[in-house]
Amino acid sequence: MFATVAAAAQARWVPDPASHFASYLGIWILTAVASAGLIWMQMQTRSRRIHSGLADEMIRMAVEQFVPSAVAGALITVVLARYAPQALWMLPGLWQIVFSLGVFSSCRFLPRPMVAVGAWYLVTGSACLALGDGRALSPLAMGIPYGVGQLLVAGILLFTSQEVADEIETTTD
Repeated sequence: MFATVAAAAQARWVPDPASHFASYLGIWILTAVASAGLIWMQMQTRSRRIHSGLADEMIRMAVEQFVPSAVAGALITVVLARYAPQALWMLPGLWQIVFSLGVFSSCRFLPRPMVAVGAWYLVTGSACLALGDGRALSPLAMGIPYGVGQLLVAGILLFTSQEVADEIETTTD
């Protein structure tokens, strides 16, 4: 939902992101922060409900695995904005690729099917880079990959939490 709302906001208020890059960044950074907060709350709730005693340690380890990719994404943004503004069109693709690396590195603490999410972001990020110009700043270049990617995450978490619930029910019978 956040990605769809951000894409609509960009289409409405930042129709030319190449000329108004600060506004473009503001929309997508705000979206990332809001999404991260929601994901954090969901991780806390799900982890405590399913994994009880190991919850805090699992969350800490998953976050530790993901943080380097978030820092890399922020650093890439700063470096391109400051030293290579002509290459800013690459950011959506680079963000998605870096995000995929964070997902891949966190997979050992997440349900196995989450590898598909990492693959999704790797493919969509590569597709954005293949556009090769300002089209990569289109609202769709961020809205679709992140919208579909987060729906994929939600589906995997829903499916795997149902499997865990079924396993718990089976072992207690």
